[in-house]
Amino acid sequence: MQKLILGSGSPRRKEILELADIKFEVLVSDIDESFNSQIPIIEIAEHLAKRKAVAIQKQFHITNQAILTADTIVVVDNQILGKPANAQDAYQMLKLLSDKTHQVHTGVCYLFENNQYHLTDTTFVKFGKMTDDEIWYYIEKYAPMDKAGAYAIQEWIGVRYIQKIEGCYYNVMGLPLPKILHWLK
Repeated sequence: MQKLILGSGSPRRKEILELADIKFEVLVSDIDESFNSQIPIIEIAEHLAKRKAVAIQKQFHITNQAILTADTIVVVDNQILGKPANAQDAYQMLKLLSDKTHQVHTGVCYLFENNQYHLTDTTFVKFGKMTDDEIWYYIEKYAPMDKAGAYAIQEWIGVRYIQKIEGCYYNVMGLPLPKILHWLK
């Protein structure tokens, strides 16, 4: 079997596939990640994942290898939290998440030749209350600028402040692994 193409530069997605002992290579295509505001929130991540897969297939002229792409968004109080633009943006996001439950939506696309499979997986995450000093400590020590919602579940903030998750842990990291393994069988 040929290697899977992971269409993502995310170190967390690479780590998940490595933990599952899946052979893959990474190809990344920079796409415009803007979206039509009329798209329902639950469909945004999947919409972006599909665009990424098609862009990689076209840009690299992929004809006989499977491509796996994903996009993750965090939603709290019907507000979408993508990747923070700067430290102040990260602070605002984490302040919004403090002492609340939010949703992590990861949209995934698996593209092989002309067959496309896609889904959105949702995990509910409950954060405990964080002080301003704790939020700034995390931002300064862990550099969350490349993470949706400005945090990583497997880092200090997740270990210390996540009180409950309902759904797939790996989905919060960036890939709903059990569903992907089902596709790869």
